[in-house]
Amino acid sequence: KGILGYDSSLGAWSPLVRVMLHISISGMIFSTSAGTIGVLLYGILCYFIHHVLPIASHPGGPRPHKIQRIPKFPNTVTTLPEKSVSQWRCLVAEESHTETKRKFEGVPGSQISGEACGRQMWGTGPQVKPKKRVDEKLVSQLAAGGREPKGFNPSQNPNSCDQIFRAQQIRNYLGDGNIAPDMKSKPQTAKEAARKAAQFYSMLQTEDGHWAGDYGGPHFLMPGLIVVWYVMGKPEKLLNEEQTQMMIHYISVHQQTDGGWGTHIESPSTVFGSTLMYVALRLLGVDKDDGRCQKGRAFLEEYGGALMTGSWAKFYLCLLGAMEWDGHNSVPCEMFLLPNWFPFHPGRLWCHCRMVYLPMSYLYGSRFVYSEAETDPLILSLREELYVQDYNTIPWIKTRHMVADLDNYSPIPLVMRVLQNILARYETWSILQPFKNFVRSRGLKFASDYMAAEDLQTNFIDIGPVNKVLNMLSMYHAAGNDAAAPNVVRHLMRIQDYLWLAEDGMKMQGYNGSQCWDTSFAIQAYEEAGLLDEFPLVTSRAWAFFERTQILSTETSQSSPAYQYESALNRDKYYRHLSQGGWPFSTSAHGWPISDCTGEGLKASLALLQHSATIKEGLKSEKLLPLSEVRLQDAADVCLSFQNEDGGFATYENNRGFGWYEMLNPSEVFGDIMIDYSYVECSMATLTALADFHRHDPTYRGPEIKHAIVKGRNFLKSIQRPDGSWYGSWACCFCYGCWFGIEGLMKTGEKFDSPSIKRACDFLISHQRKNGGWGEDFTSCYDKDYASKGMDAYGDEGSGVVNTAWALLALSAAKCDNKDAIKRGVMYLMKRQLPSGDFPQEGIAGVFNRACGITYTAYRNVFPLWALGRCTATYGDILMEKL
Repeated sequence: KGILGYDSSLGAWSPLVRVMLHISISGMIFSTSAGTIGVLLYGILCYFIHHVLPIASHPGGPRPHKIQRIPKFPNTVTTLPEKSVSQWRCLVAEESHTETKRKFEGVPGSQISGEACGRQMWGTGPQVKPKKRVDEKLVSQLAAGGREPKGFNPSQNPNSCDQIFRAQQIRNYLGDGNIAPDMKSKPQTAKEAARKAAQFYSMLQTEDGHWAGDYGGPHFLMPGLIVVWYVMGKPEKLLNEEQTQMMIHYISVHQQTDGGWGTHIESPSTVFGSTLMYVALRLLGVDKDDGRCQKGRAFLEEYGGALMTGSWAKFYLCLLGAMEWDGHNSVPCEMFLLPNWFPFHPGRLWCHCRMVYLPMSYLYGSRFVYSEAETDPLILSLREELYVQDYNTIPWIKTRHMVADLDNYSPIPLVMRVLQNILARYETWSILQPFKNFVRSRGLKFASDYMAAEDLQTNFIDIGPVNKVLNMLSMYHAAGNDAAAPNVVRHLMRIQDYLWLAEDGMKMQGYNGSQCWDTSFAIQAYEEAGLLDEFPLVTSRAWAFFERTQILSTETSQSSPAYQYESALNRDKYYRHLSQGGWPFSTSAHGWPISDCTGEGLKASLALLQHSATIKEGLKSEKLLPLSEVRLQDAADVCLSFQNEDGGFATYENNRGFGWYEMLNPSEVFGDIMIDYSYVECSMATLTALADFHRHDPTYRGPEIKHAIVKGRNFLKSIQRPDGSWYGSWACCFCYGCWFGIEGLMKTGEKFDSPSIKRACDFLISHQRKNGGWGEDFTSCYDKDYASKGMDAYGDEGSGVVNTAWALLALSAAKCDNKDAIKRGVMYLMKRQLPSGDFPQEGIAGVFNRACGITYTAYRNVFPLWALGRCTATYGDILMEKL
């Protein structure tokens, strides 16, 4: 499949080949009657494509059709039984591996590989008794996050504030003899507020050095796991009774007053979310006549039943046997057999898209269906419950394009609908079957090999929760539906990495956590607040975490099966980017490096190395393991490798495709998922890391780094909106984007009086609210337009602490001269700080694929601390005095 001069990791021909191609085309044109004029026109066309047309990475917006509906929840407080909660414990690092090995002791094929550091999972069993007696009332107060302890009311806020995990950490902290923050003293200056915020957050750090937290939010993840658990025979080592009861609780408390469920916790009800959550509730054993199911069914019937749900939900229904495969559009695995240089090849897709549709293509090509679907009373009942007409009369092939308006965020373009109709004939016309069967068998073989490689490269964690459960089911199918097969067992051992428990029940997270991401930001916050050496245990633990978490850089990680896939041959075969030396979003064992995570991990490591006497002494005394210069250089290499031709930086890989790929987006519920675009967030994080590294070591690849920084700075300017803002693609939204945009420009040499900086500051100042804060919710991302009411539903008079912190970080990075705006913003954060030093959990902070919110409970602590520290350092003359 390879060809000389083509680089599959870049998705491009080498510069020499491209020059030769253009010369050849020009020569051919010149030899025709068009002559010189033809060559000139060809040159103008090339210039127009590269310099006039909008770059593919520009997110566009605002959307013409804004989201109008809002979620509505019953005003009911639910509390998990104390006896049930008390048996759960979050286990991290080596303790989590020990528990997993105990659970699978004696099971053939059980093996867990990769670094244990950063791993987090929930287990049941006796609680570890604190060394010192702890006041449980104080623990509850500290962990409550400004809410009633141990209660959850989605009508007030559907976001959890992580009371269970935080109570555990605080209990352990106090049990070790440490002192809690003084709940009676109120900080008088921004510096004091930052110190108190740091003291509180220090209590939550885990023993291996990271900060854990709820990374849930989407409602389409856990139902997929439950469907796979069910069709695999409900293995107890996958989900046990305690877990399934907690899942039922989660689904129940997030049901809205109209009977439906949203695509995520702050979304109004959708057919997509409702279909999946309803099916999950039934598979977990809730009777169809239960009030929750009756209300859920009524919502589905109102909007046309499960025929109107999104394609991903239809896929799970097909696996379950509650929908026929003819009702799902083709997912041909034989696309992987095309030559890598083919203009549209799966290897060119954004990796999350590619790695989800990889197992989908295998399961679709195998026509996998739950083996007992035709006799299982529950499945037969679901065939009646989910549809508004008799199941046996549905013309399935005609329903493939059906989708409710509620779900249709990214309508399937006409060209894709035509192609899907052609593929439907390809799947069914008898004359094409010999050819289809020939190529499909080879496609299935490649897909199976590719999934096996992904499993080993990630120590069976896989890139995300959707492909995790689908890869597991694919291995189950490949093993003859044997849940005891070694590769299936190794998958079972890693399911717990994705589950999280909070006061709203048990959920499946959007990743195996956000450990490295959150910890990188936290350490930079402590550093800018000048607090690293006031908390020596925090800094020492964090250093050890970063040292162990750098991908394929430790003895343990290099002894795992993942390391063999780092060879150039294997990376080319399986479309993997350079990994060694990068930092992940979550853990080393996960194994996928990301540009911004590598950048933030490198910056945090350099901050500790350069600004912490604790770390310098620990390295000198050899109590801490070093991050060698070679390893820091490896990180810089990874950062440089991520830069796209447009000067920006994408997420996991270089952009290998083209903007027109979005015309082939088969998912109705997500936007801009087809290629790995350059983002303002990824670009700032990577560029500023390169700038910091260059100051640390100006001799290593100096000219290349300087050139990359200039290109990157120009890219940041190119995607700034006319109003001065940047669209944030990974959080809510414009305050976030402006922070990354301004900081990226300032730290790469932009002048304070630059028009780009001035316009960005003016944009932020114009959106400051009367109470001094800033606020947005997920509708900013969804609509690609600043939320007109700010964080109206779950904030404070439209403002929120996280958005305010991002705005202050941006303005102080630009040394904005509007000191009154800065002072008002700082006073707002201080007003919202709780007596414990914590901040309230408000609206959802994260987002992905434009339309889905995701939770970051760490953000409410990290960013206000960082903003208070930076503003104090920048505007000390006005902020050191009492406010």
